[in-house]
Amino acid sequence: MENYEKDILSGMIIAPYLQKATALRGVKRYVGGNQFRHAFATLAILIDYHYMDAVLLKASVIHDLIEDVKCTSYDEIRTIDKDGRQVLELVLEVTRRSTENKEDFLKRILTEGSDSAKVLKCADRISNLTDVHPDIFDKEYIKNMIADTKKWVIPMAEQVNQDMLFELQDLIHRRESNMKFSSSFWPMRRQG
Repeated sequence: MENYEKDILSGMIIAPYLQKATALRGVKRYVGGNQFRHAFATLAILIDYHYMDAVLLKASVIHDLIEDVKCTSYDEIRTIDKDGRQVLELVLEVTRRSTENKEDFLKRILTEGSDSAKVLKCADRISNLTDVHPDIFDKEYIKNMIADTKKWVIPMAEQVNQDMLFELQDLIHRRESNMKFSSSFWPMRRQG
């Protein structure tokens, strides 16, 4: 981390968003752990890529809050601080609407989303792909996640960050290789 980045972060007040994100502790992840830790992983990925935008970083720690904690108050987010309104707008951009299937959701971000929404979705998907392992997840689930990533998230990365694009491609390659390697370890399912 460069000194100027440290200085930006030291002046950023993110604690109220972290406190809000603690509601995600109760939301379990299939790989273990909880959504609170996933939010921190997404934040860390953005910092690793040198994103220092306060709105983006604050949104990253609560990006799943509205989907996963149904009683989340928009007004509480909007009034957290001076960035609250913009943070809420960004979180809503990356929140799947009740009327959307997964494909419509990802298509909306790709075709209508802001650059910040695309960057946040790329960081979110990097975190998700990092956590996907064939010994924990169903093979079809992994195939679907990879297909969605290739179809929707890779084009987002092409638009906003070449380094994220390369990491996503590498993660896809490694997951596909791991599935081929581990296929002999998958239990056979009985027919009928």
